[in-house]
Amino acid sequence: MEPNNPLNPLDPKQVKTAFKAFKKRLKLTQLDEDSKLGRSPMTGGSHSSILAIQPPSEFSHEIWQELVKQGKLKPAGRGMYELVKEL
Repeated sequence: MEPNNPLNPLDPKQVKTAFKAFKKRLKLTQLDEDSKLGRSPMTGGSHSSILAIQPPSEFSHEIWQELVKQGKLKPAGRGMYELVKEL
């Protein structure tokens, strides 16, 4: 059966786990970018320019689409997603 089949809805726990994995990977990618050599530590307040990443491949495309539908992620093009900023 297909994961997006109405008879087989996505598991809410799996969607939550995927969202946590996405946030963790985004944070680690941003920290990695911030720690690169060549960035001056005296340019305080400078945040990473990385806003979107490719989601972890261990989760299906349908899960990422569900998170978009829930308003937690938004597509950034080329298979990448970014967090929706909460107001």
